[in-house]
Amino acid sequence: MEFDFSAILLGLTVLFGVVWGLDRLFLYKKRKARLDASGKEYSDPMPVDWARSLFPVVLVVLLLRSFVAEPFRIPSGSMMPTLDVGDFILVNKFAYGLRMPAFNNKFLSLGEPKRGDVVVFRFPGYRCLDENGQLARVGGDEGGPPSLGPDYACPVPRLPIKNQNWIKRVIGLPGDTVEVHDSQIIINGKPVMASEVGPFVGNEQRDADAELLHFNATVWNEHLGKVDHLIARMPTRMSTNEIPNALVPSVVPQGCYLVMGDDRENSLDSRWWGCMPEKNLAGKAFLIWMSWKGWGTGGVDFSRIGTVIH
Repeated sequence: MEFDFSAILLGLTVLFGVVWGLDRLFLYKKRKARLDASGKEYSDPMPVDWARSLFPVVLVVLLLRSFVAEPFRIPSGSMMPTLDVGDFILVNKFAYGLRMPAFNNKFLSLGEPKRGDVVVFRFPGYRCLDENGQLARVGGDEGGPPSLGPDYACPVPRLPIKNQNWIKRVIGLPGDTVEVHDSQIIINGKPVMASEVGPFVGNEQRDADAELLHFNATVWNEHLGKVDHLIARMPTRMSTNEIPNALVPSVVPQGCYLVMGDDRENSLDSRWWGCMPEKNLAGKAFLIWMSWKGWGTGGVDFSRIGTVIH
């Protein structure tokens, strides 16, 4: 999603509130008195009537989306098998604190992400080195990483960072020392253990499933701290960036989180663009409320509706 729906809701709430409020303060009494004197039945002008009717509706939607729960749709397979393409999820907006709509400034802290949480966040951009050799962030082209110049230099001109919401799993917390070698994760010197469940089973007519089937993906139950969850491995697909690398250190900076997708060989995550800043957090994913696998390739997947996200 490349537009900020919260900003639109906030703008509409302010617009409707201002129109309705100014009318009631400065115009309503005179208009009503004039109509009463002429014996006509009172009615608000159309713009005022619309503002009066829509203001409370838009305000409630804004408050619910900003401070309670917000719906998202999963567009890619980077979190398979936990989240499938076409899953519609709910995100807890107060799990980590309350933030101002559109501006995302936290004004009340209620907790911090834990290892294993599935989080939604605003994409921070890919890392590169600017003309002074300092770390900078830029956008990618068509959803992929930018082509960096010699010595990881930022592209010229710099690509803008699109306003997109991404979803990944928290692997590293601030201060952790993390190493990643393909699907093997080592946190503070201890390997993250996983047990094989079996081969991935899917529908080859679906693009997301077809890739996993083509590369003979296997499903594993990963034990990430107190969270057990499923991941997919495709070691024959491609080699992935390791951590540490030239742009991503092994120690997670303060105010940042290292995140990865559950489809380990098919996820653009912290291995490519570094840590996810805390200020970019949108909330914690907690429920699949609808799942659509497409016409002719499954339709509504009722088995996934109501699934709690771990």
